[in-house]
Amino acid sequence: MTKQHLGRIVVAFALVVLAAGIAWPARAQETAAPPPIPFADWLAGLRQEAIARGIGEKTLDAALDGVEPVPVVVERDRTQAEQTLTIDDYLKQHVSRKTVKTARQMAWRHRVILRKVAARYGVPANVIVAVWGIESNFGRFSGVRPTIASLVTLSYDNRRAALFREELLSALQALDRGDIELAKMKGSWAGAMGQPQFMPSSYLKYAEDFDRDGVRDIWGSLADVFASIANFLKQNGWTTGERWGVAVSLPKQGAGEIEQAAPLRETGCQALKEMTEGLTLARWRALGVRPLRRAGLPKPSTVASLVRAGSRDFLVFNNYAVLLQYNCATSYALAVGTLADSVR
Repeated sequence: MTKQHLGRIVVAFALVVLAAGIAWPARAQETAAPPPIPFADWLAGLRQEAIARGIGEKTLDAALDGVEPVPVVVERDRTQAEQTLTIDDYLKQHVSRKTVKTARQMAWRHRVILRKVAARYGVPANVIVAVWGIESNFGRFSGVRPTIASLVTLSYDNRRAALFREELLSALQALDRGDIELAKMKGSWAGAMGQPQFMPSSYLKYAEDFDRDGVRDIWGSLADVFASIANFLKQNGWTTGERWGVAVSLPKQGAGEIEQAAPLRETGCQALKEMTEGLTLARWRALGVRPLRRAGLPKPSTVASLVRAGSRDFLVFNNYAVLLQYNCATSYALAVGTLADSVR
């Protein structure tokens, strides 16, 4: 790992951020093999698999009768716009002064329910608001496309059929359980749903009915939205009372020593590979790494990894890795973390 490599991390980041840590970057040059069977035959096979999983025929009739592949969804999947942004540019765009102002206003406006959610799940209100803001612009945009039609299209398309077929079956299961009405099950073209932008499988695992009205409504109930975000983070290992990370300064000399002591990771998603192996805070300090903000730092024995992000450097802790479970992109996790710090 050279100093130049450390200093220049470029992330290919899709404009559509998918929830539950599922990031599927577009490759416009990819072409899918033609579907192996006619759509009617494929749909019949899907119905049989759904029935075998216990999904009722009444649900399947309502959801699948008359459904057809949607060409615009395939087009979006083939040509979804990507930007290659430096992390500096991405953070500037997504953690702007306006976004920070809105996040603070939302945190204050919904402070009562946020305090209750934070107390139950152990995830701070500012982190919940930050995820909400990055995922759906504070609930202003959560998608308008019918989820079943989008997932049917992507399942039949055969480019990532197995992945989307599982999400389709999860969506049908949610309908069968009565969690959401078919007409209200809408989201992104790729099937991410509601204000937290959960994929259907994540909805089944993590969505909460915090307002106790009998519905896990991540579309319209802010209590359920906030609790579902918090539950996702808690279930994926959020450590209560611990920060996600801290900005640091590196010594002008000694990059080689840091490289030798903490090489980049070799396994995991791309964002995990952009982190170094972990060292204790005491060891980082001995290497000349200095936090820019000392308040709230964990004990010197706490393990942290170094993330070089353009002109900025961070030591990150366990909760940063949890944010990557939501969406495994360095730019995403740093945007959530820095926005949360600005709200706090």
